[in-house]
Amino acid sequence: MSQQSAAERESAAERHAQAEERLGTAGVAYRAVSAPEATAANLAWWDADADDYQATHGGFLGDADFVWCPEGVREADVALLGEVGGKRILEVGCGQAACSRWLATQGAEAVATDLSAGMLRHAREGNDRTGPAVPLVQATAESLPFADASFDAACSAFGAIPFVASVDVVFAEVHRVLRPGSRWVFSVTHPMRWIFPDDPGPQGLTVTQPYFDRTPYVEVDDEGVATYVEYHRTIGDYVRALADAGFTLTDLIEPAWPEGHSRTWGQWSPLRGKLFPGTAIFCTQRG
Repeated sequence: MSQQSAAERESAAERHAQAEERLGTAGVAYRAVSAPEATAANLAWWDADADDYQATHGGFLGDADFVWCPEGVREADVALLGEVGGKRILEVGCGQAACSRWLATQGAEAVATDLSAGMLRHAREGNDRTGPAVPLVQATAESLPFADASFDAACSAFGAIPFVASVDVVFAEVHRVLRPGSRWVFSVTHPMRWIFPDDPGPQGLTVTQPYFDRTPYVEVDDEGVATYVEYHRTIGDYVRALADAGFTLTDLIEPAWPEGHSRTWGQWSPLRGKLFPGTAIFCTQRG
């Protein structure tokens, strides 16, 4: 497993601060955020943070590897998408598209989407380094530019889902582009993490936020305009939204923190990982 020193963790925090400085982030609020405001804020955020994100996490994620979460769960080991060879698979919120390139090496026809042009620039560079010419599409997860029933599976590894105003719309869109019987698998920050501060150390072990408060977390500039938006849903919210969209939940995986895994990634750390889950992986099938 990857090692990360205190100096590297401090450097990562500085890089996060650099994106905030570029966008003029001045404070934090909890308030309602419309879909257009969230889209604009997160487009600007990920464009501003793309280079620093890749510099911090690119080595862990790899150029052509499918890592589901900071705990290091790999598709090569768990096969949550099943047999992928010969299948057309959509990645939603691809970032640098390492997952799609791994799928391509396994014989899949992968298509990768992301809201951020900055992240897709890194995806193109990854294509150039590794060889697989994975198609890259700039699009919001709430409006997928693909025909009905045009994919055999869909996936998202910490992609767009926490940053969209409506998972109902996203799940309906994914359902629309999938063929009957297809798998839809996605990983997100475990909803119980919402109640704790985003701190990998001891302060991150104290509850400060109600689990049942769905008010979005918003970073704002001096004029109150959102520069970053993240939405919270409970486990039950996800389950109901999936059922309403026509998906059957087949498994819900909460990865344990691996022994010997010492990497700190944002608020993920060995300290917190030993006590409560950091990731939820939803495995579903289209009806």
